[in-house]
Amino acid sequence: MKLGLIWGVRTSWHTEDDGEFYCPDCGGDRAYHRRTGTRRLTVLNVPLLARGTAGTVVECTACHRRYGPEVLLCPTTTRFSAMLRDAVHTIALAVLTAGGAGARSTREAAVGAVRAAGFSDCTEDQLLGLLAAIVADEGRFRRSDELGPDSFAEAVDGCGSWLSIELHEALEPLADHLAPQGRERVLLEGARIALADGPYLPAERDVLEAVGRCLSLHTDHIDRLLRAAATAA
Repeated sequence: MKLGLIWGVRTSWHTEDDGEFYCPDCGGDRAYHRRTGTRRLTVLNVPLLARGTAGTVVECTACHRRYGPEVLLCPTTTRFSAMLRDAVHTIALAVLTAGGAGARSTREAAVGAVRAAGFSDCTEDQLLGLLAAIVADEGRFRRSDELGPDSFAEAVDGCGSWLSIELHEALEPLADHLAPQGRERVLLEGARIALADGPYLPAERDVLEAVGRCLSLHTDHIDRLLRAAATAA
């Protein structure tokens, strides 16, 4: 009998949890098992002594390809779509907060962008209601129910703490998973909203520059993109 048939090392796998992930090999969202392996010395195929761990892997239930746990850092296509949708929604609100809410053309452009991003039932009233809530939370102006579209440009100007928090939370995680061209398109979506009623207001320009920084775009690159958008408008 050959020695290799008498003893060897076998890895046994224990499933710790499961879920859905983006499988690079399948190219789409798939179910996975996260499994931890233990190496054991076997004699006549009977496992005896532990020989250390084989680490943790993520195994696709469709193609059975195994990956390191870091593969779970990549969002599923469903999650990525939600991240992109939320990013456009936040940018639209930020531009309106910077002063664009006073013009109907800007409000309509914001609603169109948010609908195209995935909030198909978004309305102008909903966006204005959110802006009113932001103003009320910031304590900048009079009660939100006293605010109408004509007074929003003045009322929402300068809500800096909200912008800083929301833009960072919505855009920075997304930037890690977007190619440079994708990050540019997200910024230009905000530029189109801001330019719907004419040249950038100073506060709108500041907001768009903050958007670009949150998307990890270089300052010079941001400036070129915004100038090109203004020229083409």
